[in-house]
Amino acid sequence: MHDMKKNPVLLALGKNVSELRREKALTQEQLAERSGLDPSYISGIERGVRNPSFLSLTRLASGFRITVSALCNGIEK
Repeated sequence: MHDMKKNPVLLALGKNVSELRREKALTQEQLAERSGLDPSYISGIERGVRNPSFLSLTRLASGFRITVSALCNGIEK
């Protein structure tokens, strides 16, 4: 990515995903398999360099077996 600053909302989402994944003792590969997403995409979300679509968020939440709302808990602009 260019020298652009990372968006704080995407960083917060990435932190949520990373923390939830660790709490559930999942690797990025396991979460990707459960979510139907690529492991490199999961990595990009966790690093705050990907801006996932709403459909990707629903897949990710499904992989965690939680709601999109729970996945985005505490994220505000």
